Amino acid sequence: MSYEFMTVAMFVMLIATIVTGLPLAYCLAGVATLFGLIDNGWNVAGLFDMFANNCWGLMNNYVLVAIPLFILMAQLLDRSKVSEQLFDALYIVLGGLKGGLGLAVVLVCTIFAATTGIIGASVVAMGLLATPALLNKGYQKEMTSGIICAAGTLGILIPPSIMMVIYGGLTGLKETSVGNLFAGAIFPGLLLAALYFLYILIRCNLNPELGPPISKEEAKSWSAGQKWAMTLKSMVPPLALILAVMGTILAGIATPTEAAGLGAGGAALLAVFNKKMNWAVIRDSSFATMKTTAMIMMLFIGGKFFSTVFLSMGGGDVVADLMLGSGLDRWVVLAIMMLIVFLMGMFIDWAAILLITVPVFMPIVLELDFNPLWFSLLMCVNLQTSFVTPPFGYALFYFKGVAPPEYTMMHIYRGIMPFVVLQLIGLAILVIFPGLTTWLPALFFGAS
Repeated sequence: MSYEFMTVAMFVMLIATIVTGLPLAYCLAGVATLFGLIDNGWNVAGLFDMFANNCWGLMNNYVLVAIPLFILMAQLLDRSKVSEQLFDALYIVLGGLKGGLGLAVVLVCTIFAATTGIIGASVVAMGLLATPALLNKGYQKEMTSGIICAAGTLGILIPPSIMMVIYGGLTGLKETSVGNLFAGAIFPGLLLAALYFLYILIRCNLNPELGPPISKEEAKSWSAGQKWAMTLKSMVPPLALILAVMGTILAGIATPTEAAGLGAGGAALLAVFNKKMNWAVIRDSSFATMKTTAMIMMLFIGGKFFSTVFLSMGGGDVVADLMLGSGLDRWVVLAIMMLIVFLMGMFIDWAAILLITVPVFMPIVLELDFNPLWFSLLMCVNLQTSFVTPPFGYALFYFKGVAPPEYTMMHIYRGIMPFVVLQLIGLAILVIFPGLTTWLPALFFGAS
């Protein structure tokens, strides 16, 4: 069989197994096993040796130690209720504005995106915390769900991010090290938060029924001094943790893995200071960290198997030859790669998309003389849409699980679409102004 046929058949088989509802890690590993055996003449021992060597090399990657540490930090922060205190303060400070409560959600999610990269925890926590408050003040259902789902996914982009750790471990390039990715993702993350902020502010001022302000009596029940005191008291702890984690990385004091350990320790201290630390919190946080880490590593292993077989049978060359030999302008090739990632994000988990596409796309990017760091951050911004694009965006289902019974999936789908457009606008801005992704890495690490 030709390499072209094997390449197409492998992807068709992967999609067919995913549609059956099987766990994604098993789909990737199973398809890789079948096509690996076909490609090497059913040599089981040879295929096992190839898988074992690749798995051993994967598990020897020191950077991956940061994954359970960042997850533990997120779990401890979620149980320390720091986000609730900050939302309560911003509720009073911004609630008097049209769309003010929505703006408060975006600010809280932006701050806590810099302390946790776990999307499920962010969307569920803000869904439980902010949905009743917004609906009780008359916010439109669609606007409410859109704000929470979009802002809740900022944690996958704003560092420290699990996505960046995995991406850095995949490429093995100096330009796309975890430190460079963390530094480069700061402005893109803040750009998306700013787009959400402006959209809510402008649209709610044009149509106040979408996001009415709280009553004047409630807004005036707190003095200006009390508002400032509440805000500073609730904002200082998470900002101190952000400084401890990101500051040590950007200053070159600690590696991302070491900073992850510092962050987990800092999150534990915050839980102690908030009097939330007990045996139940330690047990539940540790158990949730173990489950999430195991899920990610199983995906990593399955994806590694898939990409290894795909590349070994010439699939990467087929895709590269198709794109590079087509005579298309390199910017058209870039647009095609971004479109592929966007469409895959509607159906497949972001980690699997990384594991499938990065080994194939990165040689093409280098051949076309694109900056690999810039391209990598375009990929990560694009992948954020995978959490919110219908029909299978994870954040949409996380929100549905905690939303009031009157919410339907159509409410959520309609609510998220303007924010998907904003994400694509943000992606276009980063294409036009590459310095937004490369300036900070050059400043701190000398990355070109």
